[in-house]
Amino acid sequence: MDKKEPVAVFWFRRDLRLDDNAGLYHALKSGLPVLPVFIFDKDILDQLSDREDARVTFIYQTLVELDRELKKYGSSLLVLHDKPMDAWAKVLLNFEVKAVYCNHDYEPYAKLREEKISKLLQSHSILFNTYKDQVIFEKDEVTKDDGKPYTVYTPYQRKWYQKLTPYYLASYPNKKYFNCFLKTDVFSFPGIEQIGFKKSGRIFPGINYKNLIANYAASRDFPAVEGTTHIGLHLRFGTVSIRELARTANSFDEKTWLNELIWREFYMMILFQFPYTAERSFKPEYDSIKWVNDEKQFEAWCKGQTGFPLVDAGMRELNASGYMHNRVRMVVASFLTKDLLIDWRWGERYFADKLLDFELASNVGGWQWSAGCGTDAAPYFRIFNPDSQIKKFDPQFTYIKKWVPEFADPSKYPKPIIDHAFARERCLQAFKKALS
Repeated sequence: MDKKEPVAVFWFRRDLRLDDNAGLYHALKSGLPVLPVFIFDKDILDQLSDREDARVTFIYQTLVELDRELKKYGSSLLVLHDKPMDAWAKVLLNFEVKAVYCNHDYEPYAKLREEKISKLLQSHSILFNTYKDQVIFEKDEVTKDDGKPYTVYTPYQRKWYQKLTPYYLASYPNKKYFNCFLKTDVFSFPGIEQIGFKKSGRIFPGINYKNLIANYAASRDFPAVEGTTHIGLHLRFGTVSIRELARTANSFDEKTWLNELIWREFYMMILFQFPYTAERSFKPEYDSIKWVNDEKQFEAWCKGQTGFPLVDAGMRELNASGYMHNRVRMVVASFLTKDLLIDWRWGERYFADKLLDFELASNVGGWQWSAGCGTDAAPYFRIFNPDSQIKKFDPQFTYIKKWVPEFADPSKYPKPIIDHAFARERCLQAFKKALS
């Protein structure tokens, strides 16, 4: 391999697949041999508190598989561990880069990073091309008739369906161009320890969704039932194509599962249009709430020791598996923000640390929905009763007994850390005062 041969670089980020990848498709059709690159971003990794963070292991294992696939075509994945600007300086020093391709990312940090890299490439007269890949509709593609963004989900969903045509669901035929990867020697692949992490023993869900879509509406609210797809991890890191998922979901008459994908795009659009929501309430008046923020109660919530069995089961499932059933996510979020009057940002950050499928837009959107302070949120006076939720969604205590085995013995299970009736009234008064 001549390292001064002109090349196009494809920068993998949260699109870790070769098939049906928009930016990679355009790179492969550019007429230049394509050098595939992934950067373990030190600015992100240094923020992670757990050196066995399972998400790093998932990314690492996925990259190993990508590299194995690339070797079939005489190519190899260049994996760097550095700050992005330093990593790109090395790439530009060692290769004759004519163009860089990647896919859009909508999170605030990713946008800032992209700005800096774009300026660096521009200073070297290198083309920088980015494409839509992780959503069907992005940014301002679905707007009101006057061009303003929707802030309520239902009309957004209606317009989303109106705009949908087979064109938006079609896959990119990447496989036809795999011979266009740069023919390389095998790059040295850093071990996971070299990037400062240990391999996690966590078991990751597979890409298994087709057999669950038809019954999703009927089964999705019951945490003891295998009624959800656990596809969020794969969507987060792009190991599955959103076009494939949406195309399959759209082929069913029952659209509940597809509507969940649309919720994801709605929250991504909100984060893009209103980036302040990553840190502050969409409805500014809700930032006037006087939160109690009791640290001992927060610790009990984190550990699943609140004395409210459905809340505790959810938190223990999260801590043990990196996953929590969606219905239970709403219950634990309502409990933290409404019963304990703890700032939604505390919960959002805890979920960000623990969830395998953490996506900033959906996480922030879900937490603000539960707290009543977000776009299209549950009204503040909607306060989940944890006992009623058990009767509706885990009446046999199957889910609770799995995660809270001592629940069967009242002498071993902790007493409730708060009285729900008192907490409900306190919440209503606190929210009314802030909003008056």
